[in-house]
Amino acid sequence: MGERDFVDKDKLILRGLQFHGFHGVKLEEKKLGQKFVIDVDAWMDLSNAGKSDDISDTVSYTAIYRIVKEVVEGPSQNLLESVAHLIANTTLLQFPQISAVRVKVGKPHVAVRGTIDYLGVEILRYKKASSVD
Repeated sequence: MGERDFVDKDKLILRGLQFHGFHGVKLEEKKLGQKFVIDVDAWMDLSNAGKSDDISDTVSYTAIYRIVKEVVEGPSQNLLESVAHLIANTTLLQFPQISAVRVKVGKPHVAVRGTIDYLGVEILRYKKASSVD
């Protein structure tokens, strides 16, 4: 299943979620922490929610927001890849109606020479037939 399989499919969108976390390889990152900016797309059928106007027919944005907050503000990870993986995995496990999730994790304050908006990772994970790794 490739990304183009999602064209014209429904999704929940969360953009620009900002939290202070202690992720990174360097001691200073683990000690002082820094701001992380997260974007999440969660693919699921939203047609019933559109017809019923009932929150029980969808996944609440705030439920996904809480997952992101708990991961980013939670135990320190060395890699952004791990932070993104934890967010994606937890989302897919908690909400079986979500078929795929894209997570982008950005670090806007990175010690590099040059002007940047942020550095980060983006992953796309699909619900597996039997379980989520």
